[in-house]
Amino acid sequence: MKPTAIITAASKGMGAATAKELASRGYNLVVMSRSDDIHSFAGLLGKSERVCAVQGSVTEEQDLKRLVETALEKFGRIDAVVNNTGHPPKGKALALLDEDWHTGFDLIFLSVIRLMRLVTPIMEQQRKGAVVNISSFAALEPSVDRPVSSTMRAALANFTKLYAREYASFNIRMNSLLPGYVDSYAVTPEILASIPMGRVGTVEEVAKTIAFLLSDDAAFITGQNIVFDGAMTQRM
Repeated sequence: MKPTAIITAASKGMGAATAKELASRGYNLVVMSRSDDIHSFAGLLGKSERVCAVQGSVTEEQDLKRLVETALEKFGRIDAVVNNTGHPPKGKALALLDEDWHTGFDLIFLSVIRLMRLVTPIMEQQRKGAVVNISSFAALEPSVDRPVSSTMRAALANFTKLYAREYASFNIRMNSLLPGYVDSYAVTPEILASIPMGRVGTVEEVAKTIAFLLSDDAAFITGQNIVFDGAMTQRM
């Protein structure tokens, strides 16, 4: 039986690369994005019996319910989830408004909670499941210019550990991948110089790492926040 994966924010960047990688490995896919481009993208990934698209936002609970219901109606199970989102407002911490912080909370943190409320009972019945949250190195090394993202991703890092401990006995795993700079975003020469590898990562490298973490090859890896940054940050 082919495994089924849900991927959010899947129409471009790391989400799209992950969808392509998992499709190449034989997954059935249900992909979601706010953009209507998600429908044409799903068509590029494979035949309609293996890939379907849901247009919606991770911040809308009803959209997440449609996403899960679509996966169950189409494929009858959910084996993997890739939680991916956009970016919240930027700016100096005290200059940001309450609504900016609430936006970040909904987008980065609460979206994962809401989707896992829906998916976890399914994985419990299956006695197996794997989740990867695409986060950011800012969860561990906060950025002054991105206080909302840094704070909410730190919260997600802790939730990753809590969830993993609670559901390990059901053989449900959760890890977070914390990319540094990747080629889906432009970087300055100063940023490039700060990366010991002398280059940014690629979205394809991100996708292959996620595919590994979802696979049985990573069956004993859970509750981890894995930095993917070419040695840019230095932590024990």
